[in-house]
Amino acid sequence: MRHRRILITGVAGFIGFHVARRLLREGYNVTGIDNINPYYDVQLKRDRVALLQAFPTFTWIEGDIGSPDMLDAAFQQPPEIILHFAAQAGVRYSLEQPLTYIENNVVAFTRLLEACRRYPPEHLVFASSSSVYGGIQDVPFREEQCTEFPVSVYAATKKADELLAHTYSHLFGIPTTGIRLFTVYGPWGRPDMAYFLFTKAILEGQPIRIYNQGQMKRDFTYIDDVVEAIVRLLPRAPEPEVHPQAPTGAPYRVYNLGSDRPVRLGDFVHELERLLGKEAEKQWLPLQPGDIPETWADVSRLEAVIGFRPSTELSEGLRAFVAWYLDYYAHRPSTEVIPSEKVRP
Repeated sequence: MRHRRILITGVAGFIGFHVARRLLREGYNVTGIDNINPYYDVQLKRDRVALLQAFPTFTWIEGDIGSPDMLDAAFQQPPEIILHFAAQAGVRYSLEQPLTYIENNVVAFTRLLEACRRYPPEHLVFASSSSVYGGIQDVPFREEQCTEFPVSVYAATKKADELLAHTYSHLFGIPTTGIRLFTVYGPWGRPDMAYFLFTKAILEGQPIRIYNQGQMKRDFTYIDDVVEAIVRLLPRAPEPEVHPQAPTGAPYRVYNLGSDRPVRLGDFVHELERLLGKEAEKQWLPLQPGDIPETWADVSRLEAVIGFRPSTELSEGLRAFVAWYLDYYAHRPSTEVIPSEKVRP
C-alpha cells in the first residue's frame, strides 16, 4: 500500500528537492521543511521550493527542525515516512564553525529522533556521508569497516547521527535506515561543490583550485540514481532482527550509496572542460585538512536489498548538469556562492 504522508527535512536542499519532486510526481502527500540558511545561494533554494509548490500535494514549512515549535507543526499529522536531509554541509567549513555543525547536525537530529519517539514512523531514512570512513585506505569502502576515526568535524557529526539513530532504533523500535552518500552531483546541485564552482570559474575565465595535485579520487554519483535508490528503500524498512549492522536486534541498517566507479579529480576537470568547450586555468594545491584522498563505495549490500545500483556515466551526468547550469543562469545571471576555500570535491 502506498504511503500517503511523507515528511522531508532539508527539502530546499539539493537531494531533498529532487526526492520530493519525484514523490510528488508519483502522487504522494509531501510536507517539506527547511530553514533556507545562507550557507549558499538562498535564491537557488527558493527556486527549488517554488517548483515543489506547484504540486497541490506539497505542504511547505519554512523553519528550523532544531526548533520544537517547527517540529510540532511538521508532526501535526504524524508522517508515515520521514526522510531527513537537513544538515549543515561542507567539510572544510566545519573546521571554521564546528559549533554550527554540532547544533545543526547533531542537536537538531536528536530533536527529530525525539519526535519519532513520540510519533513512531513506519520508516525513518536519514542522510549520512562517505566522510565517516575517514582516512581508511582499504577501498572500496564497505559498511562493516571501522568508522570510528573521522578526520573532519562534519564527518564526526555524521558518525554521531548514525550512533544516535541506532540507539533510538534499539530503545524505541524505530525502523531506521542510514544512507552514506558519495559526492552527489547533477542539475539543481549545490554551489559549494567543486563541479559547480569549477563550471562557474571556467565560464568566467577564473582559475580553479585542484587539491592533492589532481590525484584526489571521488565516487561521483548522479542525482537521479540517488533518488531512485532512496525511493526504492522507502517500503523496505529494516526488521528487528540480529544483523551484523545491528547486533542488538534493532531495526536499523546503513548502506553505501555511490556509483562504485571512482574518478580522478584531474580527469573530472578534463571532462568538464570538454563539455564547456573551454580549458580551465588550474591552480594545483596539496591535500587540505579534513579531506580524504579517495572515496569508493561498495554498493553490493544496497543492490541486494533494492535490486538497483547507480549506472549513470559521468559524461552523461555532467552533460545534464552543464545544460541545466547554462539554462538556469541565462535566466538568472547573477549568482551568489560561498568562498571557494570552502569548496568540497
